[in-house]
Amino acid sequence: MTANMDDSDQLDAAFAALANPTRRAILARLAQGEATVNTLAEPFDMSLPAVSKHIKVLEDAGLITRGRTAQFRPCTINAQPLKNVANWTDQYRHIWDARFDTMNHILSTMKEEKDE
Repeated sequence: MTANMDDSDQLDAAFAALANPTRRAILARLAQGEATVNTLAEPFDMSLPAVSKHIKVLEDAGLITRGRTAQFRPCTINAQPLKNVANWTDQYRHIWDARFDTMNHILSTMKEEKDE
């Protein structure tokens, strides 16, 4: 992730990276702790270079960082961009809460009418 990336660009990059199920699975694995590229590649039926491309997208979006331990470059999740995504979606929480409340009311009314 570039240092001059503004909030909107960071959010765009995070959403683009999260749009792919392989990248979401890599993040889920990294939520358990740091891992090498080889470890991250194990569950996938794809080449190591293909997994490395996914890791590069996550890294460019700031969702992961790569360290350096001897000859290894372990990947670690960076939660800040995920927090930014959560903060952005949270501003719409009232909309889906209201819709769920309405749906719950309709279902309750239907159940009461059926029970009568």
